[in-house]
Amino acid sequence: MAELLALRASIDNIDAALVHMLAERFKCTQKVGMLKATNDLPPADPAREKIQIERLRQLAVQANLDPDFAEKFLNFIVKEVIRHHEAIAAETGK
Repeated sequence: MAELLALRASIDNIDAALVHMLAERFKCTQKVGMLKATNDLPPADPAREKIQIERLRQLAVQANLDPDFAEKFLNFIVKEVIRHHEAIAAETGK
């Protein structure tokens, strides 16, 4: 039972770290969205997204994580980022 509690505590710590890391990532992507809007760049960048997916899949393989899962996770994040960038562009009138 002690081992189960210790593992759950570790999982809780990892979850907290993930949330904080995602929050920091979104702070950066919000700034990217502002730069894109002020420079009349599109909210999405399919070429960069493709490179990022390939990079993340390779990292997943190296980490013994299912690369399909890693890709789904990144796609979920990217869709949210694009939605934010579209909102920023709309707010700035671009």
